[in-house]
Amino acid sequence: MQAAPNAPITTTNLPLQGRRQGKVRDIYEMPATAGRPPQVLIIATDRISAFDVVMPTPVPGKGQELTAISTRWFDMIRSWNLIPDHLQSTEPADVAGVDASHADQLHGRMMLGRAARVIPVEFVVRGYITGSGWKEYQQSGTVCGIALPEGLRHCEQLPEPIFTPATKAEEGHDENIDFETACSIAGRGVMNRLRDVSVEIYCRAAEYARERGIILADTKFEFGFALDAKGNETDEIILIDEVLTPDSSRFWPAEDYEVGRDQDSFDKQYVRNHLEGLVQSGHWDKTPPGPTIPDDVVVNTLARYREAHRRLFS
Repeated sequence: MQAAPNAPITTTNLPLQGRRQGKVRDIYEMPATAGRPPQVLIIATDRISAFDVVMPTPVPGKGQELTAISTRWFDMIRSWNLIPDHLQSTEPADVAGVDASHADQLHGRMMLGRAARVIPVEFVVRGYITGSGWKEYQQSGTVCGIALPEGLRHCEQLPEPIFTPATKAEEGHDENIDFETACSIAGRGVMNRLRDVSVEIYCRAAEYARERGIILADTKFEFGFALDAKGNETDEIILIDEVLTPDSSRFWPAEDYEVGRDQDSFDKQYVRNHLEGLVQSGHWDKTPPGPTIPDDVVVNTLARYREAHRRLFS
């Protein structure tokens, strides 16, 4: 399936084994060969999801923006020597079993990485009170069991970043959980280490972003146990999937930040806001199939992804 120039990639069809499809990414399992551990090929398509529903309208170029942002962050995190990561290549030529006819499905949107047994927890760090955390705080004064000061306003910066894990759902919504529940899933030693790593990455990334006019309100990470050449799980924990992209984080323009209201953003909140309007008017109920996204919403959404990329790494 070779795409025309600038045509959106909504799905891939490569002659590889073990294909599975997430909301945005197509994933292929690459078996171990010649003593090399198994790999995973992750391709960021131009699909966009909101409220856990994949929309029928793609955002052309979105997958390439996500990949470009993520790979730059991987380079930076690697320089901090906090934890190894899965990323090994972004070059189509390094993908065994494909040829030039598949280049359009890979170029600029692929990450070839070391395979891992995924730890089934979302490692979420919040520096500001918003989203599901804000909803919980209004009800109980806590987020994931963490008591917060009274009187916080919407989108206010927290006294210090907090670690708020969530379940990693195969289908449907992830659910916030407290630290003890996360320990029962992944083990206390693993959670203690990865909590500290997650908060440290967030703090360093937030400082870097703020210097470039972006507030990193919150983000989530995924980790896994790397596999060896026989496909067996090792003790080595690696950072996997995407990292610090507009799909896994909330990016706000610092110049427009104001406590007590919703913020403009460099992520898919623009799409969410459009969809919330449809929900309020009774034209959609947040269940599949999703509605068609108007052209102006598509264009403005991509512009926000590109602006985040420009500010962070130009």
